[in-house]
Amino acid sequence: MGMCISSVKSSNIHDENTKTQQDIYQNAIFIHSSSSRTPIGSVSSQQGQKGINQDSAILQQGFGMDAGVFCGVFDGHGKNGQIASRLVRSWLPGLILNQKKAISSLDLVSSKDSVEEWSKACVGAYKVMDKELKLQENLDCSCSGTTSVTVIKQGEDLVIANLGDSRAVLGTRSDNGELMAVQLTTDLKPSVPEEVERIKKSNGRVFALENEPHIPRVWLPDQNFPGLAMTRAFGDFELKDYGVIAIPQISHHHLNINDKFVVLASDGVWDVLSNQQVVSIVSSSRPETAAREVVDAAVNSWKQKFPSSKMDDISVSCMFF
Repeated sequence: MGMCISSVKSSNIHDENTKTQQDIYQNAIFIHSSSSRTPIGSVSSQQGQKGINQDSAILQQGFGMDAGVFCGVFDGHGKNGQIASRLVRSWLPGLILNQKKAISSLDLVSSKDSVEEWSKACVGAYKVMDKELKLQENLDCSCSGTTSVTVIKQGEDLVIANLGDSRAVLGTRSDNGELMAVQLTTDLKPSVPEEVERIKKSNGRVFALENEPHIPRVWLPDQNFPGLAMTRAFGDFELKDYGVIAIPQISHHHLNINDKFVVLASDGVWDVLSNQQVVSIVSSSRPETAAREVVDAAVNSWKQKFPSSKMDDISVSCMFF
């Protein structure tokens, strides 16, 4: 275990001096500072029908600054996916803070450009997180890993980092008051042309199996293995030499008066609910129950749309502005 991981675990979630309280529902953690009495959102995670819940989610108040917020959803896959997703949930926030401090102290970018600093911190932290997973002696992530979608709120700015096929969606209102869903991330799957190009340039292969022609996967150059359904992830080290990367896609959004909330969810939600449906559910819910309302709606939709299929794990993190 690397030194930075030990310090992250002690200084981020488990340190007494952080003065936080934790509410845990299955694999979802809500961390709020003791100085804040008003919930700014909610998290919820529901086990599917494929085995142990490999999803996890987090919503953390007081991140970076008193009014700062960190939220994330992590969808594990493979034999050890549940371990990978929980380790990332626990360690990634502290790694980002460490990277941010290092960047600020070196004055690599203008101190006035906080968005740029947080963006660089996310990229650096994601790289370190991937390396740390590989260093874990008792954890084999050669064919296991996790997606990650995270949003950092600092003041009126959102910094979004995306790795894989979980998704972030903004709930906002048009000038005439109409509720709209704005997708903030791209589902980074082997169906995205730019992603496929990178895989092929690295000698990886992309194709769909005959029994699931709608799901392209990433394969080794000379073996029909392992068949990863995303192009970016933590872990999955068998494919890291063939175009699968742990470098997040970064985007920014400056909040305005019409922006109401952001929803992060694993693909178990987006497989059965549209962006607009999710935004409508959250808009009609209280902040402290919104995530659970989306989970319940997704569970019901799975039963209706795919009654003969095993439901995927479902995780949601909602942050209100």
